[in-house]
Amino acid sequence: GCNTLTSVTIADSVTSIGNLAFQECEQLTSLEVGVANTQYSSVGGVLFDKDKATLIAYPNGKAGGYTIPNSVTSIGNAAFYGCENLTSVTIPTSVISIDHKAFRGCSALTSVTIPDSVTVIKSAAFEECSSLVSVTIGSGVTSIGAYAFQWCHNLTSVTIGDSVTSIGKDAFKGSSALRSITIPDSVTSIGDGAFGGSGLMSLSIPSSVTSISGRAFADT
Repeated sequence: GCNTLTSVTIADSVTSIGNLAFQECEQLTSLEVGVANTQYSSVGGVLFDKDKATLIAYPNGKAGGYTIPNSVTSIGNAAFYGCENLTSVTIPTSVISIDHKAFRGCSALTSVTIPDSVTVIKSAAFEECSSLVSVTIGSGVTSIGAYAFQWCHNLTSVTIGDSVTSIGKDAFKGSSALRSITIPDSVTSIGDGAFGGSGLMSLSIPSSVTSISGRAFADT
């Protein structure tokens, strides 16, 4: 790994950076990009595309809270993956998409509010956020991806907006502190294992639901 690396300067000539390129750099607090780079940019040590519309990578070692700039429309694949020192995040109303594994393993994050502007929460977006207690999902979200909140062991409060039509496979699997949840009338499908191993004690399934997949509530 690169667990002694604290800062990286990306040269103007770099045109491609793969997903999780800096994922094991646990001490990394700054990603800087040359001003003449045609594909990438940085603000405050955080990596973006050139137009600052996609947040690409947040340094794993950067501690405290973070407010995402309001130029951002997409929180990219694995952008905050494994950022164990991120204690809070403010997502602006410019954001439309939270991509795959965007906040996976952010173990210090305690609450998340997803604004109404967001339409999709992709797979494993908040998987293994072990300190996450409260989640508010805005009214613009239409689908909660597979594994989105899987193994969020301390999750006790979930508010789901009234545009969600599908709750994906294993979406809340293993969320053992979750005692109750309100599924809005917009939901038509509940995926395989969606609430498997959760702590649900009561649940009302609305008449809008036409499909409940196998093991949706197994081991609850």
